[in-house]
Amino acid sequence: MTRLHTRTHVRSLLATGLLLGAGLTAAHATSAPPSLAVPLIPLPQQVQPGAAPYRVDATTTVSVDGEGARAVAGQFIALLGKTSALHLQPARVGKPVRGIRFEHDASLAGNVEGSYRLQVGAQGVRIRAATDAGLFNGAMTLVQLLSGGDGQDGQVPAVDITDAPRFAWRGFMLDSARHFQSIEQIKQLLDAMALHKLNTFHWHLTDDQGWRMEIKRYPKLTEVGSCRAPAGQAGVGPDGKPHLYCGYYTQAQIRDVVAYAAARHITVVPEIDVPGHAQAAVAAYPEHGVVDGPTQPSANWGVNPYLFNPREETLQFLENILAEVLEMFPGQYIHIGGDEAVKYQWQASPVVQAHLRALGLKDEEALQSHMLKRLETFLEDRDRKLIGWDEIIEGGLPPQATVMSWRGIEGGIEAATHGHDVVMSPGNTLYLDFLQTNLPDEPPGRPKFTSMQRVYAFDPVPAQLTAEQRRHILGVQANMWTEHTRTWERLQHNVFPRMAALSEIAWTAPERKSYDDFLARLPAQLQRYKALDIAYAQTALSVAMKRQDDRAGNKVTVELSNPLSYRDIRYTTDGSTPTAQSAAYPGALTLPVPTELKALTFFNGKPVADAPSRWNLDAESLLTRTDKTLAQCPQGGRLLLRLEDDNPLQGARDNFDVTIFNPCWLWEDAQLQDIRAFKVRAGRIPYNFGLLREEEAKRGYRKPVAAHGEFEVRAGCEGRVLASVPLPREAGADGFIELEAPLRAGPEQVTDLCMTFSGDTRPQMWVLDQVRLQPAK
Repeated sequence: MTRLHTRTHVRSLLATGLLLGAGLTAAHATSAPPSLAVPLIPLPQQVQPGAAPYRVDATTTVSVDGEGARAVAGQFIALLGKTSALHLQPARVGKPVRGIRFEHDASLAGNVEGSYRLQVGAQGVRIRAATDAGLFNGAMTLVQLLSGGDGQDGQVPAVDITDAPRFAWRGFMLDSARHFQSIEQIKQLLDAMALHKLNTFHWHLTDDQGWRMEIKRYPKLTEVGSCRAPAGQAGVGPDGKPHLYCGYYTQAQIRDVVAYAAARHITVVPEIDVPGHAQAAVAAYPEHGVVDGPTQPSANWGVNPYLFNPREETLQFLENILAEVLEMFPGQYIHIGGDEAVKYQWQASPVVQAHLRALGLKDEEALQSHMLKRLETFLEDRDRKLIGWDEIIEGGLPPQATVMSWRGIEGGIEAATHGHDVVMSPGNTLYLDFLQTNLPDEPPGRPKFTSMQRVYAFDPVPAQLTAEQRRHILGVQANMWTEHTRTWERLQHNVFPRMAALSEIAWTAPERKSYDDFLARLPAQLQRYKALDIAYAQTALSVAMKRQDDRAGNKVTVELSNPLSYRDIRYTTDGSTPTAQSAAYPGALTLPVPTELKALTFFNGKPVADAPSRWNLDAESLLTRTDKTLAQCPQGGRLLLRLEDDNPLQGARDNFDVTIFNPCWLWEDAQLQDIRAFKVRAGRIPYNFGLLREEEAKRGYRKPVAAHGEFEVRAGCEGRVLASVPLPREAGADGFIELEAPLRAGPEQVTDLCMTFSGDTRPQMWVLDQVRLQPAK
């Protein structure tokens, strides 16, 4: 892209608030590409000075060159009306002298469908593309040029944009099997995808916990497989009877979603998991499982052992299901899962073992590959393609299979090296059920948080691939798993604003990307989210606080930061809400106790978050820690989760940070002078996790002494016991207990406190909610 040359053009962009470098520090400005002059996400491939700016108002005409362009123009007008104060008249076929024009131009066809050109001049705005998809992308760009600012005065800057997507697969996956979303909510997600120029909606519809898709030939898949009894009190109604969690989509509803997506140039890719994650299906049709006897859709998260039977009758059952799936989903790809299919049931089954030997296969991985190759043939015969998670590499890839690499990028590298197409979707970067920040008010999920910076920095094309191998990288996808995402509000929190970073990975060439400039463009996108009623995460925009307590207890040192790395933080200590004129955070602050500290992040003189972060730094807060502000003990293991309570049935529930392999909470450098006891508040929640055998072997807990175990505090994780108190058999009616454990006399003045609950109490577990150091006086 060429540099903006004219001072006049730069002044015009400053006047409209669109020259984003204006609010950046010198370091920011020099790190960004030189011509990022428009608040667009994803960033276009090329932006040059246009002929002249153009003002759009209610009298502006919208013209098109045919019915395909008319449909795009109608969507543009509707979305503009939602995101700005501009309400335009319906588009007309023809060529007016002035206004907004959508037209097809075969000369603009690119290697990846969706390219377009947008030109602004004194006579209006012209959007041209070879396809309707390209016109649609251009329309989304124009919506952004006309929305997200303060004045929304209809001024389109003088720009000439030539744009095309980097990847053909720009994906977002939604798990509707663990928790269910309404059709209206699905459509809202599709609208958001379209705004971000994402074009592939991967819909996870079957799993151990629920079968969500009507199959008319096999009605019990939804009659039985779409309902589960949640673990704990959530699975029991007020009358003591099972309180079922149910939901599925009829074929008519699925066709409606597919059509809605297609109108926004989004392809829907359904996922039907084979051979694992099959418990809901096996509950409905046990004859297609491996073990004898009935089961039910699982209430456990994690990896469950139920597999489809590899016999001929079950393969025909799966092909019959796929036949109906193909009628509902006209896209090229069908996702068949293939992940986390632990082979315990196959290994233990004499029938399966005999079948394996009869086929001449060497092991269970080869047997899985045999099943998938059969299903690939079924799909290929119907002009469709099989895609699966990277475990489908094990045992031998089906010949034409596409690999979705989730266990890092290594599976994608291996597949591309052998000539298979790949979609990169690494869990450690693009799983959106990982928390956005490490702040205590993040919702339940996996607290190994995935920051916006990490998402934005990801490049789906590994450097070690050759030029020919890189051609097999179809694109990139983020995944929203919903084990811990019970509500629609929580799902939006997890997805936004990280979807903005995903869109730039998928669309923009890596040499055009700059995280600092992305931060400069994000506030306008947040305003569009508000206009579209998208409940994006405030935590990412808030202020984080790290503190160090003074041993005397009369002052505290705090460090402030913003999780996204916005640098302008303003703070107050007089109880007032910070403004752009409040004191700028200079570095670590040493404050007296007590102090009420409030802080707010700003960009270009305006707050980024909706409300300030607030802390009462008083004597009580210095003596108290919660599960969110305690560390985890080193022996706790790798799997830290933020788990939700199992009651009440409806509404907000408490949640707790806990490592499920060896629960232990760590208070570092606790000051025990003049402390007489530990007062603890603990909760009781279900332990509902499917663990592999090797994972089960890693679980640890201290052997109990009391009948029902004890709460125990040690000086360091292997040090002496500082305090211990017996646990009751059950929690109180509200699910909590409060206990006091006297401090045993000893030399410790400042030490790490390791806090545990002894005993293996599954299917429930004790979790720490809060601990307080009780002073002697």
